[in-house]
Amino acid sequence: MKIWGEVLGNRVLICSVSGWLVAQVLKTIIDMVLNQSFNPERIFGSGGMPSSHSATVCALTTASGMEYGIGSFEFAISFVLAMIVMYDAMNVRMETGKQAKLLNSVFFENILNLDKIFLQEKLKEYVGHTPLQVVAGAILGVVIAIFVGGI
Repeated sequence: MKIWGEVLGNRVLICSVSGWLVAQVLKTIIDMVLNQSFNPERIFGSGGMPSSHSATVCALTTASGMEYGIGSFEFAISFVLAMIVMYDAMNVRMETGKQAKLLNSVFFENILNLDKIFLQEKLKEYVGHTPLQVVAGAILGVVIAIFVGGI
């Protein structure tokens, strides 16, 4: 039981997980409103508004700064990790999604008619984020860390 007390008492971890959870719930709600249907993949899936990756790492960074100070190695590591994750979300993963969309159109829209030969399911297109989605997730993560970490 001691381990659960330590885990639940770790404000940095709680802030980070809360950032991810709130972003995923918001992402699912926004997707439901925009598409007028529930897509269960949105609960755990990547891509969309707001970026749960950004919310998680920005909550982590903010909570680390509040808990250990901005001069600490914990904050430094969190900050560098956040920059890498957000860059990756906007650039590398966004390009991956664009390539998946193009390949899906080639394989599944009867351009080559290879849908039953090569691929059994479409490639995931919704993996990256726009800059707005990343910024929204970052702001959400900071706000959650301030709110949750201050309690």
